[in-house]
Amino acid sequence: MDIQGKVVIITGASAGIGLSTAHLFAQHGAKLALAARSADKLGQLVDALTGQGHTAIAIPTDVRQPAEVARLIEQTFSHYGQIDVLINNAGQAAVGPISSVSIEDYRQIIDLNIFGPLYAIQAVVPKMRQGGGGLILNISSTVTRMAIPGIGAYASTKSALNMLSATARGELAPENIRVITVYPGQTATDFGKNARVSQQPNAGRQGPTLSPSADTPEYVAQKILEAAQNEPAEQYMT
Repeated sequence: MDIQGKVVIITGASAGIGLSTAHLFAQHGAKLALAARSADKLGQLVDALTGQGHTAIAIPTDVRQPAEVARLIEQTFSHYGQIDVLINNAGQAAVGPISSVSIEDYRQIIDLNIFGPLYAIQAVVPKMRQGGGGLILNISSTVTRMAIPGIGAYASTKSALNMLSATARGELAPENIRVITVYPGQTATDFGKNARVSQQPNAGRQGPTLSPSADTPEYVAQKILEAAQNEPAEQYMT
């Protein structure tokens, strides 16, 4: 897809991968609807983008709430008259061994990492049908291809997202709605710092250690852009 002039929704747009993706897609001429829980950060981002001559609106959204997701889709469609691309990027990790990871933390990331994208898909598909098709990119993780101690809960939510994506890809293909799964590796953002970490005996609360070889969010954003342009079923970092 040539994204010049296309209407693109990005969730989790206020920081990290989402923030870099918003800047990159704006530079390539997309019309953006940016969603995140932080209204202040979203407003600052939209001010920066529009100040550079780009087109963007902010719609503060908690994707764990289906009514808020429905409002995001309706307000975007009302403002722009179409929706071409949905990027389900919002997410959070939960850290802790399976034997003791916080059940409440796990429920929270299930709501965010699985139900959030599902709410958005179900809300946006009718709008894409009206427009003759569209593109949905679900941001997963390479940890779904591994078994890394301490992040099994997080990996399981992204594995569920992978299956939702794969199934929706087949179901929606006849309607020209394409579904892509993107697999970032470890990325140099505050994602790990913002993880829900189960308190362990004699241990401080800290998220996953960031590797010196971690990808930059700008690199991951470039791969998301390439996925939108080239439309593979799956996009890995290379």
